[in-house]
Amino acid sequence: MPEHTPYKITFLTGAAIVIANMVGTGVFTSLGFQVLGIESGFALLMLWLVGGLIALCGAVSYAELASAMPRSGGEYHYLTQIYHPALGFLSGWVSATVGFAAPTALAALALGQYAKSVWPGLEPQWLSVAVVLALTVVHGSSTRVGSRLQIIITALKVVVLVVFIGAGMVVGEGQPISFAPDAAGWRALLSPAFAVSLVYVSYAYSGWNAAVYVTGEIENPRRNLSRILLAGTAIVLLLYVGLNYVFLRSTPINGLKGQLEVGFVAATSLFGPIGGRIMGGVIAALLVSTISSMVFAGPRIVQTMGEDIPALRFLAPKSRAGIPVRALVLQTVITLAFILKPSFQGVLVYAGFVLNLFTFLTVLGLFVLRFRQPDLPRPYRAWGYPFTPLLFLALSGWTLLFILRDKPLESLYGLATLVVGVLVYFVTVRIGRPVSAEAHGHNSF
Repeated sequence: MPEHTPYKITFLTGAAIVIANMVGTGVFTSLGFQVLGIESGFALLMLWLVGGLIALCGAVSYAELASAMPRSGGEYHYLTQIYHPALGFLSGWVSATVGFAAPTALAALALGQYAKSVWPGLEPQWLSVAVVLALTVVHGSSTRVGSRLQIIITALKVVVLVVFIGAGMVVGEGQPISFAPDAAGWRALLSPAFAVSLVYVSYAYSGWNAAVYVTGEIENPRRNLSRILLAGTAIVLLLYVGLNYVFLRSTPINGLKGQLEVGFVAATSLFGPIGGRIMGGVIAALLVSTISSMVFAGPRIVQTMGEDIPALRFLAPKSRAGIPVRALVLQTVITLAFILKPSFQGVLVYAGFVLNLFTFLTVLGLFVLRFRQPDLPRPYRAWGYPFTPLLFLALSGWTLLFILRDKPLESLYGLATLVVGVLVYFVTVRIGRPVSAEAHGHNSF
């Protein structure tokens, strides 16, 4: 097949994109922040189960929206059609500035820190920059090559993590921590610390919706997209609970507190200094998969916005291979800005807050769309409706309220990003109004 023929993403590639987007920075870095406020083994594992439940409820909701409106662009496309182009623009603005660039930068920074644990003389920041630039070149040259790379490195990631979980359950002395439910554990579940920790966990699961950004490039999206979202999310839930069980079982809680390289610390406890360094290097390599998937998916949103909004038309063109090269370059520039001016924990909470806000509005849109357009063809209907989307909204809303209360500075940065987005939207409308026929002509309405 000649390269200029658009390459269609298969179920396997789509699932790999979802898994790779999810399994990355969050699970390898966030436990060290969670144990600062929670010390119950039961509550800590419940964090990852609840986070996985939120992601699964979100995935079934997004799968229905994607089957009803099969076009690339994710939340930008859905919110534009369901609510108003201004809200759609804001979600696209967030995806362009925060949604992919910030997590890509966080994954690259974590990769640099893990690599430094293996090679202490390394300059982690410049390694982070080099990896992002190299993957930008790969994904900017060929979708087929990028897709194959994604499948291979994601498969390796899953195999390594399964082996690590298995070894962690067999090797080493178990720590004096109980995973059985008790009074202290239940109290921790209802605490503000649990709600704020859910931000870290939700961030770790935040790639569950990755495939909706490339809907237009998926082979038979009405059939495959729901399978991709649910299969990817379920696999990651099992991996996350297993990984965190091993981290907690292998390492004293005081040794994890405030640590960014949780995987390195746990592997050192399990296998000694040499084993820890090897695992640190392996995790650094695995994070390449995460960075790759976000470099691949993110520019599709910006490119879709460019098709709809005349002032951003310069971002719409694709190469002969169907790659949105200009949007890819823009995302890379923003990613590099985050890498060169990092504040890891602050960026993580800030990104988590803004992303949660738009996934909340998108899942709420499922109810709005069913009410407004009950006869719209829906090849896939959300399993467990209305309970699954309601559960997602309840848990996500609870988390958002606690972030606003307990992390006001990060919340204000998030809201400031939205205010800037509103200003940019009105400027673009003044330059040239969105082309409504084009904006509404790519869906099944």
